[in-house]
Formats: sequence, C-alpha cells, structure tokens
Amino acid sequence: MARLKRPSLTRRRLLTAGAGVLGAAAATGAYAAAIEPLELTVTRYALTPPGWRPDHKLTITAIADLHAGGPDMTLPHVRRVVDTAQALQSDLVVLLGDFKAWYRHFKSEPVADDVWAGELARLDAPLGVWAILGNHDWWHDLSGVRAALAAMRIPVLENDAVLIGPAGRRFWLAGLGDQLAYQLGHGRYRGIDDLPATLRRVQTDDPIVLLAHEPDIFPIVPDRVTLTLAGHTHGGQIRLPFIWPHFVPSSYGARFAYGHIVEERRHIIVSGGLGTSIVPARFGVPPEIVHITLGA
Repeated sequence: MARLKRPSLTRRRLLTAGAGVLGAAAATGAYAAAIEPLELTVTRYALTPPGWRPDHKLTITAIADLHAGGPDMTLPHVRRVVDTAQALQSDLVVLLGDFKAWYRHFKSEPVADDVWAGELARLDAPLGVWAILGNHDWWHDLSGVRAALAAMRIPVLENDAVLIGPAGRRFWLAGLGDQLAYQLGHGRYRGIDDLPATLRRVQTDDPIVLLAHEPDIFPIVPDRVTLTLAGHTHGGQIRLPFIWPHFVPSSYGARFAYGHIVEERRHIIVSGGLGTSIVPARFGVPPEIVHITLGA
C-alpha cells in the first residue's frame, strides 16, 4: 500500500492559515461589536416557586443594565427597548439598575439623563414601575441617575419593601441596596446592601419578590423569599468557549451568570441585560428583556 506523504508546513501554508484565523477573528469581532449588541430578544420564564399561590398569575417585565449611551445603546435603541417592553403589557415592570453607559477606554456618545429617563417614563403597568440602582450608577453618576428617576416619578427601592397587589393577591416587592456601591481599590468594594433590614420591612406572610442588581447575594437569601431577580453579569457579555466564565463579574464565576437557577428550592432569575460595559461588544448573549409569569 502506498504511503501518503504528509504535507509540509510551508511559509505559504502558514500565511494562508494565519490569514484565515485573523479573518475569522475579525469577523467575530465585527459581529460582537456591530451586530449582536443591537439585537433585542424577549426571554420568557414561567414558574410557580415555593410560597407562590398557583392560582395567582402575575406577569413581570424586567429590564436590566440599560447602559444608555453609544455606540450600542443610542436613543433609537432605548426607544425600541421601551416599546418592546410596553407591548408585553405585564402587571409589573422592574428596572434592575445600571442606567447609563460608561467605558474607560472607548469614546461613548452619551444619552442625556432626561432623555433615557423620559423613555423609561413611558412604561406603564397596573402594579407600577419600580427601580433599584446598580454599581455603575453608584460609581459614575449617582446624583444624576437619582435625579433623573425622581423627575420621572420612578420610585427607587433601596433596602426597602412595599406591599402591592389587590386583596388576596398581595405580595412584597423588595429592593436591595447595591452590593458594590463603594470602590475601595484593589478589587475591594463596600456595599450598602442590608438584606436583614430589607426583610424586616416585610410585615405579613405574603410572598416576596426581591430585586438585587448583583446576583451574588443569592446564597444568603432565605427561602422566605419567593423569587430573586438580578442583572449585572450581562450573561457573561462575551461568551468565548472556555474563557467567558473567568470574566463574569461575580465572586461565584459562572454559577449565577445567567438564567433561571434553583438551589435548595430557592429561585433566582438573572437577566443577560441590554447594554454593555468595559467594552462595547456582545457575543453569544444578545440583549434581552425578561418576561416572567408566576403562577403559570
């Protein structure tokens, strides 16, 4: 039997292979920077977690990590997010923090506070539109974000809880203060989150829906809380195989990076969010609005 000759690695072959790799990388980078960040999906969850009455149907629209600002969250995109969210006609809308874009090494076109907040003010739901603040709100323009939301009469829950809903179908909506509010340097932070104080605001045995910008609080959330909603991770933002879990902004790596997670009968849904941070690119986790049906 004739032996096949193994192809030799010539300079031409090496250059051709290298060009192919670089071309693929360039195409991936272009998609991640210019295409996927401008997409918009609605991700739906239907569940009846422990503590929630099966006959109590409640719909929630969750908007996380808007990061309004260019190049990927310009005014038309913000407007499309609001239009899509409003079309869902949910009973409740929650805004999970990080309202403005900020990039250290990339020039960003800002969207003025009164503009992005004015768009969010178009949201309407029978049980209201409620917000919490995220780490970028605290780090980069806390007073501006607070003022913008206040001007549009969007209440911010900060280590607080409110009882909402009609008689027989009431539940507590609790909002946690940000867990990374103060940057102390060298990867250290001090939060203003106070979970015990937040839960002390709950005065009845009605179910609790907890809003927390970062999902890292979840391991100590008691099973008294029916459902936790979080954002912050962007679902990893750039999901390159074998690499992305190391860059999820969480002390738990990929454990709470994205989606519906159940641990010891406790439920959390982590949104992949809408905008970007650090770099204006997304890959493998397109921008999303989350729609949740409880009592489904």
